[in-house]
Amino acid sequence: MRARTVEVDGIPMSALCAEVDEPRAVLVAVHGGAANARYFDLPGHPRASLLRTGAALGFTVLAPDRPGYGASAVAEAEFRPPRRRVDAMYRTVDALLGARSRGAGVFLVGHSAGCDLAVRMAADERGDALLGLELAGTGLVRQERAIQRIAALVREQDRAGIRDLLWQPARVYPPELFGGRPIADRAPGYEADVAVDWPDDFRALAPDIRVPVRVTCAEHESVWRRDAAALDEIRGIFPGAPRFEFNHQADAGHNLSAGHGATAYHLGVLAFAEECAVAAAAAPDEKERGA
Repeated sequence: MRARTVEVDGIPMSALCAEVDEPRAVLVAVHGGAANARYFDLPGHPRASLLRTGAALGFTVLAPDRPGYGASAVAEAEFRPPRRRVDAMYRTVDALLGARSRGAGVFLVGHSAGCDLAVRMAADERGDALLGLELAGTGLVRQERAIQRIAALVREQDRAGIRDLLWQPARVYPPELFGGRPIADRAPGYEADVAVDWPDDFRALAPDIRVPVRVTCAEHESVWRRDAAALDEIRGIFPGAPRFEFNHQADAGHNLSAGHGATAYHLGVLAFAEECAVAAAAAPDEKERGA
């Protein structure tokens, strides 16, 4: 596992990379808000690392800092237009991989505010070539307490209240990771727009996604509603996905990759990516038989 920086249009784009020689596929993991790529490779917790677990199972895993985070924070104003962020991420992945094998293809993993970028990438015309998409820590309808905490953040800049909301219950996280301090990063200015616009953007973008989708709901999700009606609405906005499923992750909070159950969650993500790789390999044979 190594940290790398590549240039895209003269802007440095940083990432953590766990690469294997002949990958089964490539996972691109997109972190959430006010965090960085370390979310997927937590300091001092190698067993909880998506990068290390994925590489051990034959996947190349890339965790770029989202545009405006990490090295690219110096140019955050460049990334206010959503399309600019999508282009930057696709080009960052291309630059990181170069001529190296992508195996069966690229599979996207989005968490929390990072789901905005992952969904936009999958809904883009380039998204049809993806293997699949995993989304976690997101939804369409916020819980009432989340609405109140977000309002307090806007009104009073109560960042501690938001942090407490996102990291409950404390028992599902290692004490040294609670609150996310080891992975905290300053959010770019456009992030406020993402938070406000997301449910409507999610509804508008999802119908354009035509690859398999899995949505993970943590047992103790603190921001998004996960009742039957809310989940039915999410399922209904993906009419073009050839496969859609929910994963209910037990004993997990909003930050699934930072909790005690991170390994279990990551193994599920990798299993879904493997199933997508198998389906992609079978597709040409099915087309040939149909012809």
